[in-house]
Amino acid sequence: MTDPGWLSVLPPVLAIVLAIWTRQVYLSLAAGIWIGWTILEGWSPFSGLGRSIEETVAVLSSAGNANVILFTLVIGALIATIESSGGVRGFVRYLETREWVNTPRRAQALAWITGLIIFIESNITVLVAGAVSRPLFDRFKVSREKLAYIIDSTSASVCILIPLNAWGAYNLGILIGLGVEDPLGVFIGSIPLNFYALAALFLAGATVVWGLDLGPMKKAEARTRDGRLHWKDSQPMIDEEILSPEPNDRIPPRSVNMVLPIVVMVLMMPVSLFITGGGDLRAGAGATSVLWAVLSALAVSWLLLLGQRGANVDELTRTGLKGAGGLVPLALVLLLALALGDVANALGTGEYVAQVTAGVLPPVIFLPLAFLVSAGIAFSTGTSWGTFAIMLPIVVPAAIALELPPSPFVAAALSGGIFGDHSSPISDTTIIASMAAATDHIDHVRTQLPYALIAAAVATTGFMLVGWSM
Repeated sequence: MTDPGWLSVLPPVLAIVLAIWTRQVYLSLAAGIWIGWTILEGWSPFSGLGRSIEETVAVLSSAGNANVILFTLVIGALIATIESSGGVRGFVRYLETREWVNTPRRAQALAWITGLIIFIESNITVLVAGAVSRPLFDRFKVSREKLAYIIDSTSASVCILIPLNAWGAYNLGILIGLGVEDPLGVFIGSIPLNFYALAALFLAGATVVWGLDLGPMKKAEARTRDGRLHWKDSQPMIDEEILSPEPNDRIPPRSVNMVLPIVVMVLMMPVSLFITGGGDLRAGAGATSVLWAVLSALAVSWLLLLGQRGANVDELTRTGLKGAGGLVPLALVLLLALALGDVANALGTGEYVAQVTAGVLPPVIFLPLAFLVSAGIAFSTGTSWGTFAIMLPIVVPAAIALELPPSPFVAAALSGGIFGDHSSPISDTTIIASMAAATDHIDHVRTQLPYALIAAAVATTGFMLVGWSM
């Protein structure tokens, strides 16, 4: 089946509806994959099932996808190792002894700031910020839903604004492939126009400073102040104890055991991009560079513990394997999300959404149209990166053909991808935020949506104003 038309949106829509209705993310993603390949196999459910299994396994045949899955497991090992070293407890104690984090507002500010400074890859940002901030949120009775919102809204929003990280390398690669004369200059020019990312960052900061608890978030905050971490029927995405080994009583908690590996990880990202790009940061391999950076951080964490005689190699290996095992559910989500993206691509979901939406609004508001179409694709497919791959080849040539600067159109496509990703219950980054905060996934989606819609309204207005001024 080569031209399924409206049927191309059925797999992601089914996955979204099932995720909200059943709260079973894994089964919902799997159902979307199955129905997609069933359509492509001429509505044969058994052939569709066989093809679904085959194509899900084939996801790992891509080196980039394999790197993403592998670094997910390595980051689990890193977090568990840092926890076992007393690094998180040492860092928290350091902040408390200096009275830096002694109120609920400052605990939230820590999560927001952590999301800003660890910008090499969104999943790493979310997982590290969650591990550091979750104990403080619980102590000061701030809801897990708010933690998930803050780390989710800062991670991708920051990452998309940085040219030299995994996200930047990916999008620069697309722009280079499109023949853009100055891809880095175009990308940098899009940064101040990326209205959704900027609005999401500002709104999350404003929520921290002024306590903007909207709709479901207000109820979640009241529940937490009453001493209840979750709603009665909630199902936390992951047990936080999995990544929290028994305290290490051989050495005192030291903040350096957390800070130094993270600093090494951040610094290794541009170094890895430089190496994999043959001396050109812009040509670096984003997925490979992220994996190298995380492995470097894990190696430093091991060396610190060995040097302090806090663990031997056998204990470090077992701790790392336990941490990696704790993030197997996340690796499975990523695998299924990538597989759903592949079947959506095979069905032409993104192209169909773009074509249908393009005729709804007049050309005079091309920029907000690009933003809204990108948002729709990201929401329905659950992937911002897949959306960028679909939309940038559409909007950049269109801007050049119209003799308009491409940066605003790049910004609109990137902004829409982030908004749709933030709003979609099948988005991998949204799911990872729920895991990092150890909260119910649908509760996170519901509490985050009002903030995402406000930021989207700001972005839409911004793109309309820019469009009128061009």
